[in-house]
Amino acid sequence: MNILKEVKKDTKELDLNTVETVFNIIDDIKNEGDKSLKFYEDKFSGESRKHFKLSDEEIEQLINSLDVDTKKIIELNVKRIKEFAEAQLATINPLEGYFGEGIRMGHKIIPIDSIGAYVPGGRYPLLSSGPMVVAPAKVAGVSNIIACSPANYNGSIHPAVVYGLKLSGATEIYGIGGSQAIAAMAYGTESVTQVDMIAGPGNKFVAEAKKQVFGDVGIDMIAGPSEIVVISDDSSNPELCAADLLAQSEHDPNSRAILISSTKDMADKVYLEIKNQIKDFSDDSPVHKSWEDMGEIIITENDEESIKLSNEIAGEHVQVHCKNLKKYEQELKNYGSLFLGSNSSVVFSDKVSGTNHTLPTNKASKFTGGLWVGSYLKTQTFQEINEPGLNTLAEHSTQQSDIEGLHGHKMSAYKRLKN
Repeated sequence: MNILKEVKKDTKELDLNTVETVFNIIDDIKNEGDKSLKFYEDKFSGESRKHFKLSDEEIEQLINSLDVDTKKIIELNVKRIKEFAEAQLATINPLEGYFGEGIRMGHKIIPIDSIGAYVPGGRYPLLSSGPMVVAPAKVAGVSNIIACSPANYNGSIHPAVVYGLKLSGATEIYGIGGSQAIAAMAYGTESVTQVDMIAGPGNKFVAEAKKQVFGDVGIDMIAGPSEIVVISDDSSNPELCAADLLAQSEHDPNSRAILISSTKDMADKVYLEIKNQIKDFSDDSPVHKSWEDMGEIIITENDEESIKLSNEIAGEHVQVHCKNLKKYEQELKNYGSLFLGSNSSVVFSDKVSGTNHTLPTNKASKFTGGLWVGSYLKTQTFQEINEPGLNTLAEHSTQQSDIEGLHGHKMSAYKRLKN
């Protein structure tokens, strides 16, 4: 294995300043509610809204300002995301059965009562981000879906983002951004509804806030800057490989783009393509710093080594530009989402294909998958014990509790024994 281009920056360095800043924001909002929320919105957004919550009238005005074509794109996004979530939901079934005479057990599938959806503001309005978080929650049956997004569009949220949230099923929409939005949803304020779980991507302050409130509320995952691993061989199209790498680098200066190539010739061709294509981006695009600092090109000996390396990296997006797609599909196991073939662009998932683009980063795909309809469901067990199963379980529990020295447990079981 050889390195043609190596990463210059360690993304896992602990940013103590971020940790402390977020801790103080959460603590202040937890104790002082709207007063602190207004202070931090003024500080970080420049100016806070008079009312954090968007009224029905404001939502209607924003949606009415959209042109027909933009509305159609958003409607297609929501339709595809909902259809895929509905298909996933159909695979999740309750369980009930008898596990011995008189022993009825099983589990129920119950939606979470309320969730908070965070939608980044960023440089551009991301039309799919809101539906990706909200639509699966709606399909799962979540009753209350609270959405927060920075009010960085004329003192409100971009109309396209609002339309996507409303169409997907958001019940309340707030113009609040950053870690202060996470704190407000986690603990509630005088004007912001408290939730049971928070989902959605964000910058390092949002990610740190989710980490710090976890335990008081549930979270989907800690998602960092975007990652893509493109795997190539001698059959790949270097132009498409380069385009796919740069598309994800465009998200953030800390986005990570990695090419794994089983031939040096293809690695060289892709590297040259990147140098040519990157000239077409505006000078202020994050793609320049991202590729310079975070881009990597690694040359392997063969498919097996490429697969092994990809599984170790455990990238958020893994796109395979190779001949033997079936082998890669069978042997790759650590990824947020897998894209098979040169036509299966990550951009399609980012936008309109229907699979969720809220995915694990920083090797988290080694132990979890991405956001999906099941993220908003609880699998909760139940049991009903009657004779003759009662005697069997009571006798076993009495004996085990006696061995463990747990008198209360022993008596609870023993008193149910029938001679």
